[in-house]
Amino acid sequence: MAYRGSGRVSIAALLCVKPGQRTWLIYRTLTYHRRKNEPKGFGEQAFQALLSAAHAQPGGPISLVWDSLPKHVSTTMRTWITAHEHWLSVYRLPPYAPDLNPAEGIWSALRTRLVNFTVDDIDQLADLIRSRLKPMQYQSDLLNGFIAATGLTLDAL
Repeated sequence: MAYRGSGRVSIAALLCVKPGQRTWLIYRTLTYHRRKNEPKGFGEQAFQALLSAAHAQPGGPISLVWDSLPKHVSTTMRTWITAHEHWLSVYRLPPYAPDLNPAEGIWSALRTRLVNFTVDDIDQLADLIRSRLKPMQYQSDLLNGFIAATGLTLDAL
């Protein structure tokens, strides 16, 4: 993938599993154009919105397995999680454990789907990323494979 411009695209994603339903992917992208007062990446409010959307989609409680990204463990996020503990339980991964994080499979698959493309600007890159993530949302076997690669089994969930 070739892109020489400035800016970046940030992605946040959740693999969602609910007994009796297909596994699905919820994601959000954020494009940073290097403009004044524009967020460079996902902040606590964006993560809160993503988690709220995940909660609304399947309904019911969420058990979230999360890494220790600074925004994930900030005081703001801890306070928000505590306020929503009636539907949200958070389990932290060890400090560096990409092999235990099913989202790593998403990023690996996405990288292979972005090779051999050239884009002219950051918005085209964001569109390309979304166009490659969208079909993954409906590939339950692929998503289950990302979970299985961590050693987790869907039977335990």
